[in-house]
Amino acid sequence: MDKMSGIELFAQVARQGSLVAAGRQLGLSASAVGKGLARLEQRLGARLVHRSTRRLALTAEGSQYLARCLRILDEAEAAERELQQGLAAPSGRLKVGLPHESGLLTSPLADFMRRYPQVAVDLDYSDRLVDVIGEGFDVVVRGGEPADSRLAARRLGGYWMRLLASPGYLAEHGEPETARDLLRHRCLHYRLPHSGKLLPWPLLPDGDGEVSPPISASCNTGEALIALAARGMGIACLPDFTVRRELAAGTLVQLARPQVERSGNLYLLWPAAPAMPPRLRAFIDHMAAHAFAE
Repeated sequence: MDKMSGIELFAQVARQGSLVAAGRQLGLSASAVGKGLARLEQRLGARLVHRSTRRLALTAEGSQYLARCLRILDEAEAAERELQQGLAAPSGRLKVGLPHESGLLTSPLADFMRRYPQVAVDLDYSDRLVDVIGEGFDVVVRGGEPADSRLAARRLGGYWMRLLASPGYLAEHGEPETARDLLRHRCLHYRLPHSGKLLPWPLLPDGDGEVSPPISASCNTGEALIALAARGMGIACLPDFTVRRELAAGTLVQLARPQVERSGNLYLLWPAAPAMPPRLRAFIDHMAAHAFAE
């Protein structure tokens, strides 16, 4: 900072031709400008200005140094303008981590890309528990309450867990009435990618006591689980936002019984920092406004 201040001070002295005029431009007294110029010359080990009672004139060394100083100041101004232009219009690369899901986020993502064509979106779909900071993500979408104090969070919306099956499966096997009825059905389970454990079905008690549905199949992506259930392979327990498309198309239907109780929230998570790039701010605002808008 001292070097840049000295360069700017010297450039103003050269441009104005006097310490008084240079001080006026810099908001300093003539005495302060003179002392600053003397410190610069001492640091450089060269006289930059011939001083007289009437005017200042550059030495040969001063003229040579001024040319470089002006280029440095021009580059600094250009960098500042470029940064300000970048802040005005979101641009650059944005690495986004997303869960495997069926359509909820696709439409708002496409709308964001149309609205901000200068933002290059790098979409990483995975149900595993990613290291947001360590893996260089700008923002991720995940369920569950945020627990990492290094991350900032914004709620996208809420969801409910549902028991679902295809019409064909129910026509062949019938609909369960109680939790115990599930014991005679094919049940498709979600396996947590980071631990390998099966996600328990949050069945409400109905007088049958605790029931563990049979494990006919398990997989570590919701997308695969949805595909198996839609093809009549059994009953699955899934968040409602992941099956909007299948419910609308009728390839999956929601079971009235037994009932499940778990609900949750989807969040945007990003590394907490004092300043946020415009592309990240635009993405967060857009997704929060549109992901659960329907």
